Amino acid sequence: MAQVDLFADLAPLPTVIAGVDEAGRGPLAGAVYAAAVILNPARLIDGLADSKVLAAERRETLAEEIKAGSLAWCVAFATVQEIDTMNILRATLLAMQRAVQGLATAPQLALIDGNQAPRLSCAVQTVIKGDASVPAISAASILAKTARDADLMRLHALYPEYGFDRHKGYGTKQHMDVLRRFGPCPEHRRSFAPIKAFDLQPCAI
Repeated sequence: MAQVDLFADLAPLPTVIAGVDEAGRGPLAGAVYAAAVILNPARLIDGLADSKVLAAERRETLAEEIKAGSLAWCVAFATVQEIDTMNILRATLLAMQRAVQGLATAPQLALIDGNQAPRLSCAVQTVIKGDASVPAISAASILAKTARDADLMRLHALYPEYGFDRHKGYGTKQHMDVLRRFGPCPEHRRSFAPIKAFDLQPCAI
């Protein structure tokens, strides 16, 4: 009697998996960033974790290891203008879409941190708190966070009075005090409620 393969009609499991995460949804200023990472299973990276629980120096070290050891990675962003035009959720999904589309290797499956996913040409699965439990998403969170922090240092050089190097655009007391003194600059998100309370004229560069 011929043997029957019970699994013959099942689709093969995806082997090229990208982790995707964002950084910068909550701040009052600056672009929102996203990263996509396809880890190399033959080159494990120790210490991957949610970027928020890592010290800044450790994040920078891991970011270099991720870039050097991954099969593919890409960092993308959506601008302040895009955030204000389409809202922060849609802008975040756009940044994620750009990150996945920018990968040198096309994934078969994208694992997205959280419960909202962008439209992609590959299969998609959301993972709540995936940045703490899925290594590829942890890697993406680290790349997105370090890229956004670097961009906020650029903004600090343009607008040093706002202290972007310290609060990274979040609505801290220091940030709000400076806003009350100078008003918003061109990199503040004018669609966000705390910024709407201020005069929306750009500050002098």
